[in-house]
Amino acid sequence: MKKSVMRKYAHLIAKCGVNVQKGQEVEIMAAFDQPEFVRMVVEECYKLGAKKVIVDWTDQKTSKIHAKYRSLETMSKMEKWEKERWQHRVDEIPCRIYIESEDPDGMKGVDQEKMQKANQKLYPIVRKYRDQLENKYQWCICAVPGEEWAKKLFPELSKKQAVEKLWEAILMTSRVTDDPVKAWEDHNRDLEQRCAYLNSLGIDELHYEAGNGTDFTVGLMELSQFCGGGETSLQKYYFNPNIPSEECFTSPKRGRADGIVYATKPLSFMGQLIENFWIRFHEGKAVEWHAERNGELLTKIITMDEAMDLIKDGDTIWVNSFGGCASPIDLNKAITRRFRATGHPRHLTVYSSFSFAEWREDSDVEGYICEGGADCVIIGFFGSLYGTAKAIQENRLEGYNLPGGVMSHMIRAAACGQKVLFTKIGLNLFVDPRMGQYRLNERSKREL
Repeated sequence: MKKSVMRKYAHLIAKCGVNVQKGQEVEIMAAFDQPEFVRMVVEECYKLGAKKVIVDWTDQKTSKIHAKYRSLETMSKMEKWEKERWQHRVDEIPCRIYIESEDPDGMKGVDQEKMQKANQKLYPIVRKYRDQLENKYQWCICAVPGEEWAKKLFPELSKKQAVEKLWEAILMTSRVTDDPVKAWEDHNRDLEQRCAYLNSLGIDELHYEAGNGTDFTVGLMELSQFCGGGETSLQKYYFNPNIPSEECFTSPKRGRADGIVYATKPLSFMGQLIENFWIRFHEGKAVEWHAERNGELLTKIITMDEAMDLIKDGDTIWVNSFGGCASPIDLNKAITRRFRATGHPRHLTVYSSFSFAEWREDSDVEGYICEGGADCVIIGFFGSLYGTAKAIQENRLEGYNLPGGVMSHMIRAAACGQKVLFTKIGLNLFVDPRMGQYRLNERSKREL
C-alpha cells in the first residue's frame, strides 16, 4: 500500500478517531503486523499536540504460549505496577487507540476455560479503575491487515496479495479518500440526520426479512433512541469510537422478539466458531435453534442467557446442592459473569440448604455473592462457600444460619404450594429466632 495513503489513514485515526487534544497522553495497542503504520499514527498524534504517546506491542502467538504455560494463579494476578498503570490512566485520562490485525482464529486450541477464569479474577480489580474512566476518555478501534487474517478472507491469493486486498477493503470502508477528515465530517452529519429521522418516527417495532429465510420482529423500548457515528466524552471532546462505522443502533425491549433469524456470518465465542446457525424467537425468548457446527455450544449460550434473564435485581433465589454435589455450577458461574460484565443482578437474597461452591475461596460459583451482587445469604451449611463465609466475617453482607434439614423441607413445601412449615427442630438452640444467634455478623439485623 502507498505510504501516502497510509499516512492519510493514520491522520484520520488521530484527528477524527480519538481527536487528540494538545497536552493529552495517547496509548496505542497494536500487533507487529504493520509496524510502519503504527509509527505513522504515533507521529500524527504528536503533530496534534500529544505530550506523550505509548505503544503497547502485542503478539498473538506469544500470548498463546503464555496461556499454555502460565498457571491460573499467575494469570489471575495483577501486579503492583499494573495497578499503578491503571491509576495513571484514571489520573491522566489518555486517549486509547486499538489497532486490530490479529488472526480471528489465532487462539484456537487454548484452554478457554482457564483464560476465562483468569479474566474473571482480574475483572473486579480492573473494574474499579474502568468505572472511574467511563465516558471520560476518547477511544477508537480501527484495523490494519495481518497476514493470517488476510489469508482467511482471500485464500486464493498469495500472502502479499491478500494483505494488499485487505488494505484496499479497510481503506475503502474507512473512507480514506483525498480528504478523509472531511469525508468523516460529512459521514457523521449523515448518520446524525438518519438517527434524527428514525427518532422522529416513534418506531414501536422493527421487522426484518431476508432472502436466506430471516423473518424477525423486535419491539423497542418506549424511550429508546437511535444513535450512531461520533460521541462526545464527559470532557466535551468529540470522537469516533469505531472506524469504519455505518450503524444506527438502538435498544430492544425485553419480551418482544418473534420470528426466525439466520446468521450470515460465523459467531466467535470464547475462541470457537459457531457456523451456519439459526434461532427462532417467541415472545422474547429463543425457543428453537440449530447450528451446523458447534451446536452444543450454541445451546449452552442460549440456555444460560435464558436462565439469567429470569433473575432480576432484588430477587430471592434458592440454590440447591449438597455440599457441592449436584450443584448448578455453570448456572452460578453465568450469574457471576453477567454481574461482572453489567453490575446486575444486584440486591439478591440467596437461600441454600447446604453449600454449593467448589471448596475454595476464589470460586466463581459464589463470585456474584462475594463481589456485591447479594445483600443477604441464608444458609444451612456453609462448608464449601469459602468466599461467602469470608465476606460475612468481614461484615460485607448479611449472613444467617438456619438448620439445613429444615431449609430443605422449606423449599419442598414451597414447591408444593404450602405457605407455612412448622417444625420443632432448633428450638432453644442458637438457631431459635428467640435466641437471635442465627445472625452471623453486625450487619445482620433481620428477624427471620
